[in-house]
Amino acid sequence: MRLSFAAAIVAIFSLAASAVLAAPPADLPPAIYTDPAPDKVHPARMEVLHIPSHGLRLNGIAYVAAGAGAHPVVVLLHGLPGNEKNLDLAQAIRRAGWTVVTFNYRGSWGTPGVFRFAQNLEDADAALAFVRDPANAKSLGLDARRIVIIGHSMGGWVAINTAARDKDVIGLVSISAADMTRLAGAPEPIRETVMAGNMESLAGVTAQTMAADVATLGPQDALPSAAEGLVGKPYLALTADDGLAGDTDALVKAIRARGGRQVTTLHAATDHTWDDHRIALEATVIDWLQGLK
Repeated sequence: MRLSFAAAIVAIFSLAASAVLAAPPADLPPAIYTDPAPDKVHPARMEVLHIPSHGLRLNGIAYVAAGAGAHPVVVLLHGLPGNEKNLDLAQAIRRAGWTVVTFNYRGSWGTPGVFRFAQNLEDADAALAFVRDPANAKSLGLDARRIVIIGHSMGGWVAINTAARDKDVIGLVSISAADMTRLAGAPEPIRETVMAGNMESLAGVTAQTMAADVATLGPQDALPSAAEGLVGKPYLALTADDGLAGDTDALVKAIRARGGRQVTTLHAATDHTWDDHRIALEATVIDWLQGLK
């Protein structure tokens, strides 16, 4: 049976989870179970996006929140290869009054180009630039001063590094983040084994090229290296029983060692994609987002 990305990492590295335990919210936010009031003038809607990035256009979607005025924004990043895109989370966040922008990296899921790990960081920057463009912000009803970036698995690695570099992102959420640089130092056969099981809908790659590509990531791309840029930024760090919690733990420790006091941690007894904790995931993220307003 083919291993998922998380399962392959666990089998190879056997890391133990050490995140701080916490309970999900006792009272569910209404956005979990209540649709917004109908608004014929400013309805909730979905917009197809084509986000410019290095000469190509990323396939994207905006889940635009209902109601007049400029809405705060979540940029939502998927993992490797992106089978779980967390679109139920996107819908719940939209019901809570935030517009969600999600996209596929170059070379993934029909977006033109060849997939490369370092490009994912560039594509996240391109998405932020798109949201901040005054014409796009106006047409989509966005408050470009209030952007939170959320990423799952590899997308957590992208989100963490992006938020650390971007001083204007007001918050960060990582869900089962995977530090891709740990693979960079693994033997080539191990890297190829992991990549062979995570190539769906990625263009221009083989297990061998992906193994070589991930090896180009350096210490500057490791999660703890992002700590300095996250010291003053609100950060919700979510981990699970997937063997990857140690990646987030190392980052949280590094942030706190530098005096950071805006990190909220939660560890759930669930799998990498939170399959039996979807409501808890949505409620936790929404409660945290609403606390930023």
